[in-house]
Amino acid sequence: MTANEINALLSKQRDFYKSGKTLPVSFRITMLKKLRAAIQTHEKEITDALYADLGKSEHESFMCECGMALSELSYMIKHTRKFAKEKRVRTPLAQFPSRSYQKPSPYGSVLIMSPWNYPLLLTLGPLANAIAAGNTAILKPSAYSPATGALVASIISKCFPPEYIAVVTGGRAENTALLTQKFDLVFFTGSTAVGKEVLRHTAEHLTPAVLELGGKSPCIVDASARLALAARRIVFGKFLNCGQTCVAPDYILCDARIKDALISELKEQIRVQHGEDPLANPNYGRIVNEKHFNRLLSLIDHDKTVLGGESDKARLKIAPTLLDGVTFDDAVMSEEIFGPILPILTYQDFNEVIPLLADRPKPLALYVFSESKQSIKEITERLSFGGGCVNDTVIHLATSNMGFGGVGESGMGAYHGKAGFDAFSHTKSLVNKKTWLDLPMRYQPYKQSYKRLLRFFLK
Repeated sequence: MTANEINALLSKQRDFYKSGKTLPVSFRITMLKKLRAAIQTHEKEITDALYADLGKSEHESFMCECGMALSELSYMIKHTRKFAKEKRVRTPLAQFPSRSYQKPSPYGSVLIMSPWNYPLLLTLGPLANAIAAGNTAILKPSAYSPATGALVASIISKCFPPEYIAVVTGGRAENTALLTQKFDLVFFTGSTAVGKEVLRHTAEHLTPAVLELGGKSPCIVDASARLALAARRIVFGKFLNCGQTCVAPDYILCDARIKDALISELKEQIRVQHGEDPLANPNYGRIVNEKHFNRLLSLIDHDKTVLGGESDKARLKIAPTLLDGVTFDDAVMSEEIFGPILPILTYQDFNEVIPLLADRPKPLALYVFSESKQSIKEITERLSFGGGCVNDTVIHLATSNMGFGGVGESGMGAYHGKAGFDAFSHTKSLVNKKTWLDLPMRYQPYKQSYKRLLRFFLK
């Protein structure tokens, strides 16, 4: 789609929004139900597209994409009417007689730019929030997941007229053309580097942006942790989607005393969950493209590899890989890994953990495995990160009852459920002043008696 075509499309969406058709809550709920039904109808095609793009199994596709998108839509269908209600707030006595209230209002025409690693969920999840809040939307799927992007475009075109919800496919040229437009909100999920470019463009128009980025999410394992269970949950979260998950544990930081035992448990769990030969496991995914495949191979130090390291370039597969003896100076620690490589670092004393992590870029997620309430309290209170889990990994994003988002280098803003509705809404603060009485003390000429009254009203 050319820049002129994108401009024309956005103009039509602005006109549709101005018509007021998206404002009734009943319309929004009907549209959410329509999208939910479409996902259910096309579940088999979605599974096939996700397999074509990322090698995702049927089970993983439903668990991490279809199922979660349907859950978010169902949650918004159930709660949108409540979220959209005006909320009355207390009015200061000095404003008597009046009614003060807050009114959620849609931003208007929004842009949702989604990544390739969860191309269905991270497109339709934010869209559910945008629809519930009463916006029109243009979706821009990643060019790196073409099968899913094409299917999303087909589904959306069958559900909605383009002047309401539309999909723009393509690559950098389309991204640039979209970002030069003046939207009312831009919602972006992707890398920190691209997030900076998005923010530069939105700043030109003073357009608000929600950025869901990433970072090197640490997984802390102390000496009190239940190692077998910790290893099971770490392996699940790390190697899900072949490690291509923004909240995957990026590295382990563990007590040196339990390192060998933890590695032994991790090896066992990789064997149990992915088989003796993970590259032959049909339920184990693949790397999205050759560029990322080669980047990941360059991060594997075979002298420090204690498990895995095997790869199949023809099928873009890399086995779950454990690296031992890693320090923060190693190449694998210089960037977000975003693949099936798990470095293991150690500390000698728990008091080292906070200083080691506090000055590093704020991650999207943090995980701590411990039976010590004091250790858990220190880590979760003193370190800054988007969200996370205690004694588990990644599952904190699988609920619509909590907002999900980053902080600092890992993003700004949050979504899911009520937080998502709020992200795509502006809350107007309003005072409805009554006309049957008009107190005189704010008007000139001022009198000493008025000042006494003001002191009473404003104290």
